[in-house]
Amino acid sequence: MAKAPLYVRIERELRTRLARARPGDVVPAESVLAQEFGVARMTVRAALNELESDGLIERIQGRGTFVRQRPEPRAAGTLMSFQDQVRSWGRTPASRLVEAEVRAASAEEAAALQLTAAVPQVVSIVRVRLADQVPLAVEYACFPSHLSSLLDLDLEAGSLHRALHERGLRPTLGSSRLTAQRAGADGELLHVPADEPLLVETRLIVDQHSAPLEYTVSRYVGERYDLHVTFDVQPPLTGETR
Repeated sequence: MAKAPLYVRIERELRTRLARARPGDVVPAESVLAQEFGVARMTVRAALNELESDGLIERIQGRGTFVRQRPEPRAAGTLMSFQDQVRSWGRTPASRLVEAEVRAASAEEAAALQLTAAVPQVVSIVRVRLADQVPLAVEYACFPSHLSSLLDLDLEAGSLHRALHERGLRPTLGSSRLTAQRAGADGELLHVPADEPLLVETRLIVDQHSAPLEYTVSRYVGERYDLHVTFDVQPPLTGETR
C-alpha cells in the first residue's frame, strides 16, 4: 500500500496534538514545524491549510496560529435552529443554497410526511451549512408542498424554523436516526474527500398539531460537528441464555 503524502502524515500528527491542546494555545510557526519534521515550509503549510479548513486552527495576521474552540456538542435529544446553534458557539452562521424547488417526493419522503396525493410532491431545499465559512453539513430538507411559499425566502440568510413560526406552525417534537456514510458527491460541497466518513442524521419533525412538518437528512463532517447522547442502561435479561 502506498504511503500517504508527507503533508497528510504531518496533518495527522498535528490533529493528534490538537486533540490534547486547549482553545487559544499557540500552534508552532511553520518554520519551527518544518525544522521538527525535516520538510520544506510549503509541506507544513499544506498540512496547516487542511487543519484550518476543518476549523481546528485559526490564523491571525501578525499574531500567529492558534487552536480554535471546538463546537459544543449538541444534545441528540434537542434541536435548535442552525443559526442559533452556531451563534451559541461564538461563530458566524451562513448557508449556501444548492437547490430549492417543488418536486416529486420519494417513497421515503412521502411516507414520512404522510402525503396522500396520487403523485405526492414536496418542497425540497438543499443547503450547505457553514460556521465562519467552514462547511459543516449538507442539509436536505423536505416540507409538504402547501408550504411552497418557503421558496420565496432568503434561503441563505434566513431561518426556516423562524419562517415556520411566522406562518403559525411550531416545530414541536421530532425523532431522528443516526448513521454513518461516505461523503460521495457531497464531498465537493463539504471540501472533503469522497471517502470521508460523515455523520448522517435523518429526522422527522411534527408541528403543534402532531402533523408531519419537516423531513430532513443532514450529512455532517464528523471532524467538525459533535452530538452528545445520554441513555439509560438496561439491566441484563434474566432467564435461560443460549
